[in-house]
Amino acid sequence: MKLSEFLKDSNYKLSQFSDRQIAEFENTIFFKDLKEKQIPYITCIVRKKEIKLTPEEAVRQLYLMKLTKDLGYPTDRIELEYAVSFGREKKRADIVIFDKDKTTSPYIMVELKKPKLKDGKEQLKSYCNATGAPIGVWSNGESISYYHRKDPNYFEDISELPASHQKLSDILKDRWTIDDLMAKDKLVTERKSLKDLIREMEDEVLANAGVDVFEELFKLIFTKLFDEMESGRNRTRHLEFRNYGDTESELKEKLQNIFDKAKNKWAGVFSEDARLMLTPSHLSVCVSSLQDVKLFNSNLEVVDEAFEYLINKSSKGEKGQYFTPRYVIDMCVRMLNPTKKETVIDTAAGSCGFPVHSIFYVWEQILKEKGLTKSHLFTSEEKPTECTDYVVNNVFAVDFDEKAVRVARTLNLIAGDGQTNVLHLNTLDYERWDENTKDEDWIDTYNEGWKKLKNLRTHKNSNRDFQFDILMANPPFAGDIKESRILAKYELGKKPDGKYQTKVGRDILFIERNLDFLKPGGRMAVVLPQGRFNNSSDKQIREYIADRCRILGVVGLHGNVFKPHTGTKTSVLLVQKWNDDSKAGALCPKVDDYPIFFATMQETSKDNSGEKIYVRKRDYPVSARITNNEELEDVAVDVYNEVAEDLDQYLLDTHGHLIVKHDLFNHDQLTQDGIAEAFAEFAKKERLSFF
Repeated sequence: MKLSEFLKDSNYKLSQFSDRQIAEFENTIFFKDLKEKQIPYITCIVRKKEIKLTPEEAVRQLYLMKLTKDLGYPTDRIELEYAVSFGREKKRADIVIFDKDKTTSPYIMVELKKPKLKDGKEQLKSYCNATGAPIGVWSNGESISYYHRKDPNYFEDISELPASHQKLSDILKDRWTIDDLMAKDKLVTERKSLKDLIREMEDEVLANAGVDVFEELFKLIFTKLFDEMESGRNRTRHLEFRNYGDTESELKEKLQNIFDKAKNKWAGVFSEDARLMLTPSHLSVCVSSLQDVKLFNSNLEVVDEAFEYLINKSSKGEKGQYFTPRYVIDMCVRMLNPTKKETVIDTAAGSCGFPVHSIFYVWEQILKEKGLTKSHLFTSEEKPTECTDYVVNNVFAVDFDEKAVRVARTLNLIAGDGQTNVLHLNTLDYERWDENTKDEDWIDTYNEGWKKLKNLRTHKNSNRDFQFDILMANPPFAGDIKESRILAKYELGKKPDGKYQTKVGRDILFIERNLDFLKPGGRMAVVLPQGRFNNSSDKQIREYIADRCRILGVVGLHGNVFKPHTGTKTSVLLVQKWNDDSKAGALCPKVDDYPIFFATMQETSKDNSGEKIYVRKRDYPVSARITNNEELEDVAVDVYNEVAEDLDQYLLDTHGHLIVKHDLFNHDQLTQDGIAEAFAEFAKKERLSFF
């Protein structure tokens, strides 16, 4: 009998357990004939009697195998369905392990009945508080959480359970290096995302902490990034963003010191006098939640997703600007194929997805040229000079939302080793940019990037036209521009009869503004509402684009791509700006007739509620598995091999993370070629200048 089939319609999964453990357990299942039906049974490890198999019981017995065989707990210290008293009411805890010395005192409580973490944790806390047990475990067979009960109100995450021969303090005082963090990364071992952990902290601690949640979490992530980077450059250094048995006040002092160092390294994100505002006890809980998470990998995807969640929650959705999923960004970057000599800008940058992913794409080219491989911790390590030079001189971003700019600057400061060209400006209202230069605080933060941006202007004293090679953006769809002062600057602010309109969609003005940023032959990828491509009322816009550009391609995205924020159907428009003449060497000489690349995304990538859908191993042949990737460091291969066994149903990338199921491009040579690869073939066939 296959357990995966047995659990198929339940809320329980098997991904916490290895193939070996599952096969061993399946071999112990037997059947009884009851009312002419074959009913599965097993012999309980602890109770030593035959019991009917249910999905919950299957997960419990598998977890008992882990406790007894892997961690060495004897069955005489374990009790199932342990009665916990709540006044006159009694409830039954799934598994309890008793203290080695005080043999009637619960030491570890395990909750499996509640398949959802929030429900399970509440039940677990009530059991631990009622019995005084210092350790709690929740699992549904897929995700798992370990907690240390500090007092009735605070349950701190711990990285693992102590084995039978260990004490809890052995787990808490273990000194970790970056390699330990790679091997025990909670996002891999517990099947969680950083977004999940942030939600948990919000529910448990931050909702009642009396602080700005965005600011305090931003400070903690910022601090942890710095700590990981320091250890990425010195692999023997012990990580400091951890509680090694410090008192709460000692921990806060230690974290404030790391935060101060991070502020000095990456200036212009926090004010010089910024401090951690969480109380020592709240901070202690948050540190325990984050300390086992590895934020750095070779593409910053983990922290990127967390920032996206925080900003969306904080401000972005209200302005109709939603962050572009990273797989859409990667498709656009691959299709526009930037090189290290080219300049790139995002004019509605959000958390800077397009520039950051352009950086990674170009870095890979630089490494290949030098015969170097990209390590698992590439973003935190010292990089070749060409890599940082590219970020410092060629990559730009602009956004009008101050919080988004600070997040974007953080990601770019990491990439640029302390320098960035991310600017807080209103792209559409360029006539007022010079007013910023009179603001001393603005100049203190942004002057270096501003000087470089000015050097790319077409005309010395005008902020309208620039000479960028590449522009990628997802401008806000929602909201109209009504200020006549701004509308008067745009051709698309006029009606077909030449009179100015009273209001124009923000994304329409962005089309014109973005084209002004490009030099002749420059290319652009922009996300637009589908209506701009087929509404009869938008014919003027399409004619404007065709007059100024060669339309390279249109990629229709699935309607679920921007859920849960919006269900607006969107497409990516790719264009190359015409050269003014057709002389030799022109990147895009004007022609009257040419083919256009059209494609439509077939895989949804998300379900109707906006949750990502992930690739299962059965979707792709075994030969495509990551274990064949020779570029991985040994330690990463070891981590992957260990985890791959535990997560047989999902295909994982080089970081042990799940892969979103889409058909936009081939992910790490693990999935099939997609739209980006098809476009590259089209571009080569058409002899486009950038392929």
